[in-house]
Amino acid sequence: MTKITKAFEIQKAISDDIVHGRRAPGTSLDETMLARAFAVSRTPIREAIRQLEMTGLVEARPHRGAVVCDVPPERLDDMFAVMRELEALCARLAASAMTTEERAGLRALHDASAALVKSQNRDAYVAANDAFHDAIYDASRNGFLAETTRQVRLRLSPFRRAQFEGRGRMANSFDEHERIVAAFESADAAAAEAEMRVHLGEVRESVDEIDRGEAAENLKPRRPRAAKP
Repeated sequence: MTKITKAFEIQKAISDDIVHGRRAPGTSLDETMLARAFAVSRTPIREAIRQLEMTGLVEARPHRGAVVCDVPPERLDDMFAVMRELEALCARLAASAMTTEERAGLRALHDASAALVKSQNRDAYVAANDAFHDAIYDASRNGFLAETTRQVRLRLSPFRRAQFEGRGRMANSFDEHERIVAAFESADAAAAEAEMRVHLGEVRESVDEIDRGEAAENLKPRRPRAAKP
């Protein structure tokens, strides 16, 4: 494995621990202990921590090194609200600007992910999901919007990845993507925007259902789902 690949795998493992509550807010990330735990040098550990700081899950504090941040549900609500509106805007612009070839490419990306749902290949579906959304960002023809949307997605990436641990979530995500693709194929900008907004609402719901040491559903009532258009 390359140093970059090692750092990414370590980042993913630590972020999963944070999202699931296995590393509590305020916990120090000691480089030496982590290097020993992952059987690597401190170089990929430092890179993984730097990437975690970019997502907002970890922050560097004077004389304490990196510590796990507290990300309360209200903060996640705020972040997902921004993510939902950015992606909805991307979808609306892309539905009007997409070429025939781009629509066909999006359809091909989506159809190819059906096999991943069937085989329950979560890691591959996460990558396919990113590619699907990236294609829509790029098709918006607004470089600044695409850049900003990707930056916000980076902050939420551990939570967006965790959603697929939920029972039936990959299949539901695939169905939501199908409705988005259909809106693009009809060049219906309003429908594409609405379906994307509903899709991101479902993503936020799914994050709440992921086990964080104790199922979130058992701790609080489920918030009402966004109405389908």
